[in-house]
Amino acid sequence: MHVRLAPLVLGASLLSSAANAAPGDSLNVVRDLGSRVGPIIGSALACRDIARPRIQVIIEKFQAVIREASTTDADRDELTRLLDRYVADGRTAVTSGRMDCRGAERQLADLEQSIATPPQTTSGLPEVTIAPPAAMAATVPTQTLPPPTNVHGVTQSDIKFGIVIPLSGPNRETGRQMKMGIEAAFNRTNEAGGVNGRMLKLIAADDGYDPSRTLGAMKQLYEKEQVFGFVGNFGSATAAVAIPYALERRALFFGAYTGANVTRHDPPDRYVFNYRPSYAEESEALVRYLVKLRHLQPRQVAVFAQDDAFGDAGYAGVAKAFRALGVNDSAILRLKYARNTVDVDGAINQLKAQKAPVRAVIMVATTRAAAKFIEKAQDQLPGLIFANLSAVGASSLASELMLLGPRYTNGVIVSQVVPGVSGYSSLVLDYKTALSKYFPGEAPDDTSLEGYISASILIQGLKRAGPTFDTETLVDTLENLRNIDLGVGANLAFGRAEHQASHKIWGTALDETGTFQPVELE
Repeated sequence: MHVRLAPLVLGASLLSSAANAAPGDSLNVVRDLGSRVGPIIGSALACRDIARPRIQVIIEKFQAVIREASTTDADRDELTRLLDRYVADGRTAVTSGRMDCRGAERQLADLEQSIATPPQTTSGLPEVTIAPPAAMAATVPTQTLPPPTNVHGVTQSDIKFGIVIPLSGPNRETGRQMKMGIEAAFNRTNEAGGVNGRMLKLIAADDGYDPSRTLGAMKQLYEKEQVFGFVGNFGSATAAVAIPYALERRALFFGAYTGANVTRHDPPDRYVFNYRPSYAEESEALVRYLVKLRHLQPRQVAVFAQDDAFGDAGYAGVAKAFRALGVNDSAILRLKYARNTVDVDGAINQLKAQKAPVRAVIMVATTRAAAKFIEKAQDQLPGLIFANLSAVGASSLASELMLLGPRYTNGVIVSQVVPGVSGYSSLVLDYKTALSKYFPGEAPDDTSLEGYISASILIQGLKRAGPTFDTETLVDTLENLRNIDLGVGANLAFGRAEHQASHKIWGTALDETGTFQPVELE
């Protein structure tokens, strides 16, 4: 039985097995046909000089092929997704330089000629043929969609990543923002055809920012959901649990929302990569700002820090900055609070008990604890300067403080590891476009922008690793990424001894309206 689907013909020779194909084999014939038509469509779409109506004719004819071959909606959806991936591969052939637009034009013209003079069967219906003529075979990419792999979390159609974040508890908004930024970058890439023909998927698990729940969440994603690796995990103490699990399985641990040392060993852990600067770097920048630009004495600066690895990392940065100034770091006043609480009374009482007045507090805290500390300190010790690390969640902090009134917002400083979302850099504009398209109604936010940047760097690495990659190939590729051009306004790069892409820190300060204004930290 010939496969009689629609007036689309590629050359004169039929696949020999098609002559005796059972009806169910039509899907396989169309899959193979798509592997030849899709790259031609994609390469033509990548060339501006090729008229779009010509390409649209081919697309519509192949859509008719898909409709007639499909007996169920699932079959039609599968064939459509497959065609989309082959189209994306054809685009890549041109954009990567493997094919030029003259070759793309020649392929399209040969295809148009075949369609114009289709061979007829005894029924009068045209037959679908699959072998391209010799002129076309010379220019069609020899490999389109890569063959199935045995790589954990990678199939012919997709690459699955996991993210462990607080979807419950006091930090759930920051976790949601991080996930949304990553998904915006993934969706943008998927709409353009994915990565080497594969769609990117993100699967989230909730640990509530509680390290005792992190291991279970990691296992759920890696063992049950079968993810390839992890991107955007939230927290320092949680990372201390997650990273050993990932390293034991040689799984990628990329772009975590933490600046703690647990993700920054020397030499770096092979499978752990960071986008953001360390908390120590942020703390040092804030100390220099307070001492050199605000003209405070080091003894007038205290540290309010969460009592865990997160707080320890920020405090260590302050201590290092003190030593660089020739000051004994043992004199630093450290005020503590417990993770996942807003119990700041002890820290406030300790601050009030100081004989020498403290004029500024560097804050290594999460949103609600930071807001509660600022509220109580402002009421009892007015005039303090509050300087927060980026992990506080700038937009969330502004919202919390605005509920209290403008006197609580004015002058509150937050260091940032991303450019301001109110700016007009190419990266920020791309991010805002993606956010409004895929998450309409959501306001731009520093945390979701960080997720978008981290995911964009990862996507570059995946694309360069090629269609037949595994974790080791991807790690080698990432370690050779130099001068990553995202439009951030800072040099981004990795290396074998450098698994942190950025060292740039921006300064911002809230005004009375709850709006962040830029502040020069140097």
